[in-house]
Amino acid sequence: MEWYVPLLVFLARICDVSIGTVRIIVVIRGHKLWAALLGFVEVTIWLFAVAAVIGNIREYPLAIIAYAGGFAMGNLVGMLIEEKIALGNQIIRAVSTDPSLNVSQLLRDKGYQVTQVAAHGVSGPAELCFVVVPRRKAQRVMDEILGYSPESFITVEDIRQVAGASLFGAPATQLEGWKRLIKFR
Repeated sequence: MEWYVPLLVFLARICDVSIGTVRIIVVIRGHKLWAALLGFVEVTIWLFAVAAVIGNIREYPLAIIAYAGGFAMGNLVGMLIEEKIALGNQIIRAVSTDPSLNVSQLLRDKGYQVTQVAAHGVSGPAELCFVVVPRRKAQRVMDEILGYSPESFITVEDIRQVAGASLFGAPATQLEGWKRLIKFR
């Protein structure tokens, strides 16, 4: 076996596991066509890696270590890639107990569409606001809330789908026919 085969196995596993991690997120988000395409590429790379290990297992056991190491590194790389592309939307719930602050108005002034609910907490009246944002903007919104109202309690949750009037300042669109099945975005 050539010296570079374990290196190729290692790199192939990083690629196929990274693609698999992103594919799982795409499946969860409901993007069928992307999931199928990523799955095809993932399994093709995986087959080459497995063939290289199985074909040379007796002559060069280092390929097994390269295979396992590539798997471990692929998980890390896949998570980093997924974090950077930040697919989807999140709902941010913020609770403020300071009656002198209006967190909802702060967010509206910054262009976010906010739903405000009067609430009652342990220490009395509270403001509860809901805002749906693209995932890549969630941290910025939380920082803005905490910068304005440091005692706020914030929770964030992933959203699979958003439908309704409008979001992010643009009218909502409904996918038609076959496009709804594929959800290619």
